[in-house]
Parts: sequence; structure tokens; C-alpha cells
Amino acid sequence: MKIQSMKTILNDLSYPGRGIVIGLNPSGTCAMTAYFIMGRSANSRNRVFVTEGEGIRTEAFDPSKMEDPSLIIYAPVRKLGDKLIVTNGDQTDTIYDGMKAGKTFEQSLQVREFEPDGPNYTPRISGLLDFEGSYSYSMSILKSANKNPDSCQRFTFDYAAPVKGEGHFIHTYQANEEPLPSFEGEPRLVEIPETAKEFSDLLWANLNDENKVSLFVRSVNLTTGEVDTIITNKNE
Repeated sequence: MKIQSMKTILNDLSYPGRGIVIGLNPSGTCAMTAYFIMGRSANSRNRVFVTEGEGIRTEAFDPSKMEDPSLIIYAPVRKLGDKLIVTNGDQTDTIYDGMKAGKTFEQSLQVREFEPDGPNYTPRISGLLDFEGSYSYSMSILKSANKNPDSCQRFTFDYAAPVKGEGHFIHTYQANEEPLPSFEGEPRLVEIPETAKEFSDLLWANLNDENKVSLFVRSVNLTTGEVDTIITNKNE
């Protein structure tokens, strides 16, 4: 698979929806992850990321304008021991509870499906950074079978030996069409910058300005455990 730049990908996609990137910086010193949300409706755009414990959650920027909290208010990032969970919905809690009870990442997601928001049937995308022993990561997508609400397709991708300067990017929508087409294929192989700030600046500058809402970026030093987290909200 040919490696791509996030700048090129995002400039070609006006509406990738929600996206997760996980990888390793070029020096091999830090695990890197990012999660962004976008929105086309006023309800979706009326959100910000806020810190919650060692993770984050979404909340309404203007609570008086919140129309429907389902599917848009959740905790995208949670930490469980030596693991960091990153998702685009409340399956974060499903993974957290399942793994806490001894299940694997993949087993925990068996009870979930794509979002019930026909005709789009938005995929549920999830990522897991595992720092137990040597660093590794996994990604998952739960999607409908060509918009068939009666059939859920489940795909999990495991990356046991991350490569320096490389990562993977998975997002909910393939294009800005109606209905919104689900992501296709395996996660895209992408270039990863050295620092959280470089990564955050790159992503925020190239996400579609009209549709971008919030961005979370985190680096974790694999030797010291030092964490650098950057949250950027369009609504400030």
C-alpha cells in the first residue's frame, strides 16, 4: 500500500465525517493518535471536546441549541490501564467494559453494530493503543452491507509492529454524497509527524473549514510515558 499524506487525503475529502489516526512518530519515540469530528447540521456542529479524566468527551457548546444528544454526545477517548480506547461513539464504553471484564477488543465489539441513522447507517470506527509490553494498535469498523440495515459487516485490523513515521487512518464516509457512502477497504497508510503539535496543526489546517468541529491529538512517549494532549475546537 502506498503511503499518503494526511494533507492530500483531507484536501480531497470535504466530508470524511469522523476519523481516527494511530501510528508512530518518525523517531520511534512516541505513539501518536488523533480523533476528529465534523458536522453538516447545526446540531452536529454545536459541539466541543472537553477533558474528562485521562480521556475526553463531547458536550454541547450551546446547551440551549441542542436538539438530539443521541449519537453525538459520548466519550470518544478513555484509558484502561495500559490501553487507550478511541472511537466515534458510545462503543468506547462498550470496549472499556468488555476489556475490563477480560474480553478482547474484537470480542467487546461483537454486541455492537453500525449507527441506526438510516439511510446513512454510519459505521462505528474504533481504535485501541496497547502499551502493555511493546506498543501495538488495532482498528475496527462495523458497517452495513451496502446500506442494508439487516446485515452488519465487522472488520478488525491489527498492527503488532508499528513502523516509524507511519500510521493508519480510518474514517466514516468515503465521499460527500447522499446517502453518505461508508468507508471502504482497509485503513489508509499515512505519514505521521514527529510531535503532537505538528500533527494537530497539520490536521486542523487541512480539515474542511466549513465542516470541521473538533480535534483531539495525543502523543505518548514510549520510554517515559509522558503524554502531550492537544484539543482544538472550532467553537471557542
